[in-house]
Amino acid sequence: MDGVTPYCRAFMPARAPLPMVKQDYRSPAPHRHKMARQKDTDDLWRVAAFAPALILSAVFSIGIARWMFQGGATALEVTVVALVALTFVWVSLSVSTVAIGLLRRAIQTNVAQRHGHVIPQSIAVVMPVFNEDPAAVFGNAAAMLDDLNRGPQRDRFTLFILSDSNDPTVTELEDHAFEILRQRAPANIAVHYRRRGQNTDKKVGNLTDWIENWGAGYDAFIILDADSLMSGAAMRELASALANDPDAGLVQSIPKLIGAETLFGRMQQFSNAVYGWLLAEGLSTWSQRESNYWGHNAIVRTRAFASSAHLPRLRSWRGREKLVLSHDFVEAAMLRRSGWSVRFLPQSGGSYEETPQTLIDYALRDRRWCQGNLQHLRLLGAQGFHPLSRFHMLQGAVAFLLSPAWLALILIWAWLGTQSEAAVVYFSATNPLYPVWPTLGSVDGTAFLAIIFTMLLLPKAAGAVALAMHDRTRRDYGGWASFAMTTGFEIICAILFAPILMVQQSIAVGRALLGHSSTWIPQNRVVKGHTWSELLRFHWIETLLGIVAVLGIGLGAISPWLLPIAVSLVFAVPLSKLSALPLGRALPLPFRLETPQSLREPRILRQARSERAQMLRRLKDAPQRPLAIAAE
Repeated sequence: MDGVTPYCRAFMPARAPLPMVKQDYRSPAPHRHKMARQKDTDDLWRVAAFAPALILSAVFSIGIARWMFQGGATALEVTVVALVALTFVWVSLSVSTVAIGLLRRAIQTNVAQRHGHVIPQSIAVVMPVFNEDPAAVFGNAAAMLDDLNRGPQRDRFTLFILSDSNDPTVTELEDHAFEILRQRAPANIAVHYRRRGQNTDKKVGNLTDWIENWGAGYDAFIILDADSLMSGAAMRELASALANDPDAGLVQSIPKLIGAETLFGRMQQFSNAVYGWLLAEGLSTWSQRESNYWGHNAIVRTRAFASSAHLPRLRSWRGREKLVLSHDFVEAAMLRRSGWSVRFLPQSGGSYEETPQTLIDYALRDRRWCQGNLQHLRLLGAQGFHPLSRFHMLQGAVAFLLSPAWLALILIWAWLGTQSEAAVVYFSATNPLYPVWPTLGSVDGTAFLAIIFTMLLLPKAAGAVALAMHDRTRRDYGGWASFAMTTGFEIICAILFAPILMVQQSIAVGRALLGHSSTWIPQNRVVKGHTWSELLRFHWIETLLGIVAVLGIGLGAISPWLLPIAVSLVFAVPLSKLSALPLGRALPLPFRLETPQSLREPRILRQARSERAQMLRRLKDAPQRPLAIAAE
């Protein structure tokens, strides 16, 4: 085995090496696929998405500038207008994205989809893992293999568990779980496992190692995360989409969130199921062949990836080379740079992933994502990237930068409340203890705030109404009233948690800019709350900001309009504790935040739960004996 990567454990097929071609961000792609001509309608959809967003933002910014600059403009007021313009354009884009999503769905309601293909493909289903729960990982794998075996056998699928685990307890359980899985796997689906000796380059290095040693044996690979779950039909649909589009380098499904048991987890799950599908539809409509990649639940053309998506390291400000952390966005950009299309498949079903169960777990995950997404700002000038690929990377960074922008806007607005009659105030600096009733200027300010809140809520309202138009959804929820109450409860919860998340994302941005790295640890996928002391240590900044804001409002130094935000921040600790509250079946339906998938659970979800339970029981009973897995 000279010259190859050493593995602690390996049960793998014969090697089929496929070199990863070296890339450079400062040079064009070394190889380029010749893509068919783009449809003229693609540009029309993009104009329909971006033009209204830019026009609305310009009109709103000019209006708020005229209102604030009455009698002259201070530096702070100019800053407010600039922040409003920068933040509102992204709010407007989400609204226009939902609008074209609705239009596209209406137009394509009766369009037939091609799901078949003639030439069979060899497809690897690849699951990189690192110190994850073996019962959950291998239980999900067993469910997916069984579901794949139920349907048409047009393509040849092979499962690879690619482990980088280094916890001795986890690795021993993985070895046993693999033996159990291999013994019960369908005869026509091969199952393989290997564990590297070192976690070199994390997930990127894990996948690169597989491609360079076995990639040539497979036309494509479906990449899964440790918490991913896909039905056999969903995987076959991805395979058909890739086979029917010779220009496609990657096809991304839209995963739905599953497995949430807590208040915060159910909020994310409900939002994803009820509102997220419409945003995904609109995003797919204007992205077209320049879509994005989320790193899992997607199919990738193996040779296209190997020839175009090997990621060079980034050089830090101190001259050190650093791994690209949020690699998926960049890999999509590099595939498109080499002439391959990257597409969303928004209407596919059967694709799932899990979500953090508590607010703290969500914030910790955000810190890792923030560090990676902010790296993308340094790649916006990379040679040969398509403009939309650059926009996706910018959008990923802005998703985190918006939080400190909103926070700065709120703080400045609060300060202006004591400094300018043009601000939305009920108290003057000269007489702070007595209210000044609204003038025309403050009414205008209220109108501007109402527009912002309306635009923020509009995508949610549109998604909920569109979903509720389906008879099946209304039946599952027990009618319009019950569904409306559930939607209202989720919106109230989202409003309560939003200020806390805004501060936490601002902290994440600050940590990233100061160079504080966030160590990757496996996501907490079980219901596990935190102690009061842990919560206070984590949320002391929000709590302090909230107390200061409440005192300022009480003294008339800060606008009362900020009271809802201040109250949320003051109660950050109890709200975070509440986020881990399990929502049991004893609660009335509107307060359980059920989704269409939980009320009418798909077969693959039931099967996966059963397989995980069986795997857990068998691992507990596993004998302590040598394993039939070769070491290399």
